[in-house]
This record gives sequence, C-alpha cells and structure tokens, in this order.
Amino acid sequence: MSSPSPSDLIARTATASSVFLIGGMDTGKSTLAVAIAREAIGRGRTVALVDADIGNSTIGPPTCVGLKFLRTEQDITDRATADRLHFVGGIAPDRLVLQHVIATTALAQAGAAGADLVIVDTTGTISGVIGQTLKYHKVELIRPDLVLALQRGGELEPVIGMLRRFFAVEVVSLPADPDVPPSGPDIRAATRARAFAHAFDEPLDRWRVRETVFAPTLPMGLDLNRLDGMLVGVQDGSGGCLGLGRLEYREDVLRVVTNAGEGMQGLRLGSLRLDLGRWETTSVNLRELIFGI
Repeated sequence: MSSPSPSDLIARTATASSVFLIGGMDTGKSTLAVAIAREAIGRGRTVALVDADIGNSTIGPPTCVGLKFLRTEQDITDRATADRLHFVGGIAPDRLVLQHVIATTALAQAGAAGADLVIVDTTGTISGVIGQTLKYHKVELIRPDLVLALQRGGELEPVIGMLRRFFAVEVVSLPADPDVPPSGPDIRAATRARAFAHAFDEPLDRWRVRETVFAPTLPMGLDLNRLDGMLVGVQDGSGGCLGLGRLEYREDVLRVVTNAGEGMQGLRLGSLRLDLGRWETTSVNLRELIFGI
C-alpha cells in the first residue's frame, strides 16, 4: 500500500478532531502543524495548536507549553502570543516528565473544549526511556485520532511500534521535511535567548512576595538568598500561568521581577536560574535547592 501524498494527508488530517505530531529536532513538525491548521481554517474549522517544545516553543516563552486558538490566517501569523500557558519549569523534559505530560494534556483538553481540531506539536525528545515515556503517556491521556511520525531513517520505529502495540491509534510514518534547515545548539540557544528577552519585555515590576506563595512549599528557615535568580511561573490561581518571573533577593527582601504580575496568586518554582540581560540559564535541582540533598 502506497503512502498518501502530503496534500492528501493534510486534507485528511484537517477533518480529524485531534492529531499528534512526533519527530526529532528539525524534522518539520511545526511546518506540518501550520499546514494542517491552514487547511482546517480554510474549511471553516477552529484549530487549537498546542506547542510542547519547552526549549524553543513557537507559542509562548521557553519553559512553558503554549496553546493558541487559530481561526484566521492572521492568527497563524500571530501565534507566538499564547492564549493559554502551562508552566513546566525547564527547557528539556529529562527531569520533568510528569510536569511536561500534565501541561501538554491540560492544554490539549482546554483546546478540545474550544476548537474543532486539536494539533499537538511535541518536543523533539524521541529516544531512550525519556522519549518513549513522554510519548506513551501523552498518547495515553490525549487519545488522538491520528499520530503523524516524521523521521529520518528508522529513528522513530521503537516509538511507533510501542504506540501501535498499546493504543488503538493510527500512526502514519512520514519522511522528515528535507527543506527544514538544521538548527544546532548555538542557533537554538540564541533563539531561546530572544524568546526569554521577549518574555521579560519592559515594563517590569518588582513585587514583594511572601514565602507562603510557592509551589513546592518552602521549608521553614530556608536561606532565601538561595532563591536569587530562580525562574518561576506566575500563576493565576486556576492552574494557568500568566507568564514568567525571576526571583530577586536584595536587602533581606524577596521579590519577583515580572511583567505578568496582575492577577498573580502564586509562584511555581522552575528548575533554572536565569541571567537577566544575557538570558542564559543554569539547571537547578530543586531537591538540592530546597532541602540541601
């Protein structure tokens, strides 16, 4: 049986209710997601696009899964601004599998409540235990109509075989898009730095915060200076993320630097320190930070 042509596949997928895209970095997942969304919009449908690439998302800032509702061509052009965010707290899912799965699932469910078609564009982590665990649990919870697997050679065969074995979902294997230019670590880091800079656009406010507003909860007697520079998600009290913040400890006062403070009900600690201005990140183990172990 021959594989469907790209145009036939896009037309077919645009009539589904949910589609899940998997593939490594630079395989063309985001390009395909936009093509499917454009076809669906042309048919009068509303699309919910969920971008789960927490390192270099096209929707919202790094460290977050983003959701954008697409109804017009202009919405596609302006999709960098998220309609909803879910904070994960890192730029790679290696130590954040649970948070990543929950964030992606929550926004896919929110998208399904307000759109005809949900497209989930996943992270490029595809290999080993982490890659397979991520894909397994996301498909388990989201239950898409169709999985599109973009691969070079047979790199996705273990994941494809696993999904076909455990779930009643159709998986279509496609070759990676040869026209997508490769983005090495330096290019991805530069793109991420620009995205962090945008997430902290002026005007920035410095809100004094109490020790009781954090998740995870801070232990009594914690040296608050250890929190200086930590990235946080500014939470709205209903599970949503308003934007990013950075903690600052000066003169025995803890503050959060953010442009998303209006409506803030709490702060979720991330697993990164962020250098404002240079926009470089350093990974932090929260257990070591909070409990010293």
